[in-house]
Amino acid sequence: MRRSVLGSLIALLLIAALLASRGMLRERPPEIHELSGLTMGTTYTVMIDAGDLTPARSATVRDTIEARLETVNRLMSTYDSASELSRFNRYQGLEPFSVSPQTLEVFEIARRVSERSGGAFDVTVGPLVDAWGFGPSERPSTPPDDRELRRLQERVGYERIIIDTAAGTLAKTHSGTVADLSAVAKGYGVDQVAEALDALGFTAFMVEVGGEIFARGRKADGSPWRAGIELPGAEVRSVYRPVDLVDMAAATSGNYRNYYEIDGVRYAHILDPRTGRPARHAGVSVSVLHERAAVADAWATALSVLGPEEGRRLAERQGLAAYFLMRAGEGLEARSTSAFERLAGD
Repeated sequence: MRRSVLGSLIALLLIAALLASRGMLRERPPEIHELSGLTMGTTYTVMIDAGDLTPARSATVRDTIEARLETVNRLMSTYDSASELSRFNRYQGLEPFSVSPQTLEVFEIARRVSERSGGAFDVTVGPLVDAWGFGPSERPSTPPDDRELRRLQERVGYERIIIDTAAGTLAKTHSGTVADLSAVAKGYGVDQVAEALDALGFTAFMVEVGGEIFARGRKADGSPWRAGIELPGAEVRSVYRPVDLVDMAAATSGNYRNYYEIDGVRYAHILDPRTGRPARHAGVSVSVLHERAAVADAWATALSVLGPEEGRRLAERQGLAAYFLMRAGEGLEARSTSAFERLAGD
């Protein structure tokens, strides 16, 4: 799974239980079972508070988790040329293209966030990302000029993909339009794993894929699952703000690691699809809490594009639980929405 074309470097949410398992906090309670592995070009970790979990039961759970994640990757990977998304991207016709219900659902989530964010979130922005040197190609010696950006923007725009949920199809209005779902697919993978664990009868667990998290219920001692918003730019990763999660997902997007400079000008990887250029604001990272990880994932990227001023105003209007970190002199300033303060705990 290619990294997100809008918010590609996730500002990792550090899970307290996961840190404990690595000897960084108190030891993990024996009833907390950890399963982890590789998926979507990143890693996954699942923590289950389930008392005794036999080896056979644990193997079944692992197989179920990996089957769900493999399905998402098989459908939506941009690295796998045989994936459903890759085949759609190669398709240059304007007639409807049949896709799976899962792929259609992710496109629909992306469309809703695109509309509500005024186009700040856009899964078709990949050509611009490549032109600015944040894709698989080498970084340019000079930034793309206005003419090049106008040419590329003829292919870019979430409205260029028509979603027909009744027919189960996608259609392009421009043959050269391509989509990258990485800014929502990892969150969708988290949701899929959580759904599978619910079906297996587990009532207290935490799922993390590439920094996107969902936590179900409370642990046996009554405490919530706890995550932490990362301190941006620190040489050693550390928690800036703890967050309690109960039946809640969390996702973070940041722009403080993936950037370059040309002639003293800093270009960060978060692009504004509306302008075709890197976003210009004091924002460093945005964390979003939501009932669905896919939605939190997409909104974290959209609000990172908009920044702490415009983004926070929109988040308040949308009732989103969002936490913004921004540069303030030599330090950082945090701003949050009222919904975030209600949900996040102390």
